[in-house]
Amino acid sequence: MTKRWAVDAAHSGIDFSVKHMMISRVKGSFNDFTANMEADVNDLSTAKIDFIIDVNSIDTRNTDRDNHLRSGDFFDTENYPAIKFNSTDIKKVGDDEYELTGDVTIKETTKKETFKVEFEGSGKDPWGNEKVGFTADGKLNRKEYGLAWNQVLETGGIMVGEDIKINLQIQAQEA
Repeated sequence: MTKRWAVDAAHSGIDFSVKHMMISRVKGSFNDFTANMEADVNDLSTAKIDFIIDVNSIDTRNTDRDNHLRSGDFFDTENYPAIKFNSTDIKKVGDDEYELTGDVTIKETTKKETFKVEFEGSGKDPWGNEKVGFTADGKLNRKEYGLAWNQVLETGGIMVGEDIKINLQIQAQEA
């Protein structure tokens, strides 16, 4: 049965990582986001999912880097304060595994992206509220969204990789 679900932000997260100097990965999170979900957790193939991420909530544990990411070199949060996702298709690919496709909008660019989603389960909390959990993984090319700033290293490599790995851990409660 299809129900409305509200994301429990205290038990959810949106994390990312990107190659740095071609030798390691820098990790970060978006701390403020909202989501609307209408889904039958027994069959997510008919679900409708929308996310809005407050880009100003970016947190890489480095204030200077966070401010640079908010600047016009990257997200330009003064003019584009949100990243948006709207689902367009969900396909079941295994037991509790799905491919979620949707429109991702960063700045003024919208592209279709696909994420691997796993339904982690459901249960009642100590107060009797029904909860569900999901994880999702995907990858975006930042240059395709106009996040093109980079710097060439003296070794011939680049400072920031193009591919951004995305990981979501979502716990939701029946709304």
